[in-house]
Amino acid sequence: MARLEQVHPVLASRDVEASIAFYARMGFAATFRDNPVNPRYAGIRRDAVELHLQWHDAAEWDSGGDRPTYRFVVQDVDGLFAEFRAGGALSPGSAVRDTPWGTREFHVHDPDRNGLQFYRDL
Repeated sequence: MARLEQVHPVLASRDVEASIAFYARMGFAATFRDNPVNPRYAGIRRDAVELHLQWHDAAEWDSGGDRPTYRFVVQDVDGLFAEFRAGGALSPGSAVRDTPWGTREFHVHDPDRNGLQFYRDL
């Protein structure tokens, strides 16, 4: 059977450059932009995680629909939470907690309401 190597989720963005700046506060660095002045598609990376950001028209945001959520496995949930707090990247109400399903985690929303959950198994 063919082996899957990686996944690079594509997150919708109203302003790709603003999204790059937000993710930089979480330690992600831009790896490429389709346009250096006004990008509509870009890649960002931190450690072994690569995300892609893609511009979407404002009309697509009017529905108020639910946005996707992405889960990231991390070793030090509390340390990452402290790092994100220092970088100003946490959402209001973000807190580290132990869940009934056996994880320690916290959640963040980016400026475009994409959900980001950082967790480890207990």
